[in-house]
Amino acid sequence: MKDFCAVPPSAETADRWVEREFGMVRLLDNRLRNRLCFIVENFYNIPLANIPEACVSHASSKGAYRFFNNKKVTIDVILTPHVESTITRIRNYPVVLAQQDTTTLRYMHPGTEGLGPINTSTDNAMGMILHDTVAFIEEGTPLGVLDAQCWVRDNDDRHKKDRRKSLPIQEKESMKWLRSFQRLAEIRKHCPQTQLISIGDWESDIYELFMEAQKHQSGPKLLVRVNRWRERRVESQDNEQAKTEEQPLLWDYVKEQTIAGELQIHVPRKVQKPGREAKVEVRFSEITLQPPKNSEFQPLNNVWAVYVLEAGAEDMDLAIEWMLLTTTEVHTFEEAAKVISWYNGRWGLEVYHRTLKCGCLIEDRQLSRAESLQACLGIDMVIAWRIYHLTMLGREIPEHPCTVFFEEIEWKSLWCLSNNSRTAPVEPPTLNEAIRMLGQLGGHLGRKSDGMPGTECIWRGLQRLDSGIRMYSIFTEMPLPQIWNSYPDTYNCSFGGP
Repeated sequence: MKDFCAVPPSAETADRWVEREFGMVRLLDNRLRNRLCFIVENFYNIPLANIPEACVSHASSKGAYRFFNNKKVTIDVILTPHVESTITRIRNYPVVLAQQDTTTLRYMHPGTEGLGPINTSTDNAMGMILHDTVAFIEEGTPLGVLDAQCWVRDNDDRHKKDRRKSLPIQEKESMKWLRSFQRLAEIRKHCPQTQLISIGDWESDIYELFMEAQKHQSGPKLLVRVNRWRERRVESQDNEQAKTEEQPLLWDYVKEQTIAGELQIHVPRKVQKPGREAKVEVRFSEITLQPPKNSEFQPLNNVWAVYVLEAGAEDMDLAIEWMLLTTTEVHTFEEAAKVISWYNGRWGLEVYHRTLKCGCLIEDRQLSRAESLQACLGIDMVIAWRIYHLTMLGREIPEHPCTVFFEEIEWKSLWCLSNNSRTAPVEPPTLNEAIRMLGQLGGHLGRKSDGMPGTECIWRGLQRLDSGIRMYSIFTEMPLPQIWNSYPDTYNCSFGGP
């Protein structure tokens, strides 16, 4: 990484990024480490390719399949060095948002063993469950993956939901939220100057999660959207009422608070629904959260509720109405607005999951075991982050030279391919210009009203750029951007690697 004053903390030099993310991988066999770097580089160069297409040759493809079938290669082993690099990036920011959510991965290949049900009993879809935590700066640039929990449901336990109320939290899938928060608490010890905010949607509205946050007063803060249909009660401020009547409902109590102010927030576009600007009313209050009925839990203090309502929406069915609970202190309208902006950034994790599924085509991977798919998933998660990181970095440091992300042959090939030119300029274009050229290769029209390219245009542009780089290398005799010259064992192993 270049000097901090010259380059923002999230920017990197283009060369050897793979080794920065995976160079400290815990694989004692050096050939496995070399093979990992080789696969990552090829997967990133051609995001939409299957394994044989990405690896180019039969020998390299066979080496990749052997790598994924190696029992020493797991998703945790692959992601650990990337998580450590992410922590290094986190240290450069005062506030980092740790967005966590769950997504299902559906696999159709009949030859894969060890998969489980992912939807309803009548759906019969098979696959795996992924619950991941990704770090973002407040402006939306992703810094990397912090935690990934991937598991397969038991095919013989389809009716577990019928008895879930009688099970302890440790035996429920809901434990994933607590594990993610516990992981953040450990990470916070390595970056004490950075405030981590754990953010979850309504599914994370679990009383035990708030209890866990209370154990780590100096650790991460918690921000959760309340489940509208879950009956939450707060302690009444009226002592006489508290003795004679049932405690008020959370929603009713906060709705009665005075409007602190109005805020304009951006609602991202969804399928057949364009993005829009919404004007919302904001109310907030410090509360004492009451435990669920018939539980032995104690009431929780130091919790703040922030209520967001789009009162004047044209279609009230689409109107925003959020009740947010947080352990971050909220005493002013400005502090409430900050909490709302943090939660409104959750769309970034949706973009990341879409990049993982549609840009890396993780659900199209064909491997023989669920464990092999998990190992491959670890690689694709880092590549999805890299694509998203590149997309957002063009907006974060638009005037910086593109060499923070592109090697010389890459940006020269990109320039010639985009401008139909035989020669590239001496000076590299800015990162903003390079991102726009890459986006145009991926189908971005580049009109003034179109804004900057999104992740889809970037991953499609990378797909086309790979062929352009190879042709540019042939015609100019310029060497390809290979880090593998340092790893001769990758090519010397029988049939392409370990």
